[in-house]
Amino acid sequence: MLALCKWIDLHTPTHLDIHVVLDNLSAHKSQPVGKWLAHPRRERWDLHFTPTSSRGANLV
Repeated sequence: MLALCKWIDLHTPTHLDIHVVLDNLSAHKSQPVGKWLAHPRRERWDLHFTPTSSRGANLV
């Protein structure tokens, strides 16, 4: 997950916001990912998690 975030951050123009839709997998909420996203340079990142109770909305 973290490697993918870093790749996206590197290849997305800095003036654009990044919105990512994720399921509630624990890897998406791990400490390394949270620490990386907490950096002030990552304020353009927004993570949106699908509700655990909605199987139809979770296409992952």
